[in-house]
Amino acid sequence: MGRLFLLVVLLGLLALAAGMVVLGAFPPEPHPQQVQKVLPNDRFQRTQ
Repeated sequence: MGRLFLLVVLLGLLALAAGMVVLGAFPPEPHPQQVQKVLPNDRFQRTQ
């Protein structure tokens, strides 16, 4: 039972390491989007 648990843990760690290597070698492409921020007009009212 102990060896089976150890085998499952080692396979999980191996899969995690392989996933990190793949992500390091082929990182996902960023999807840039334009950001527009609308400020309310009352912040720019002039007092005369």
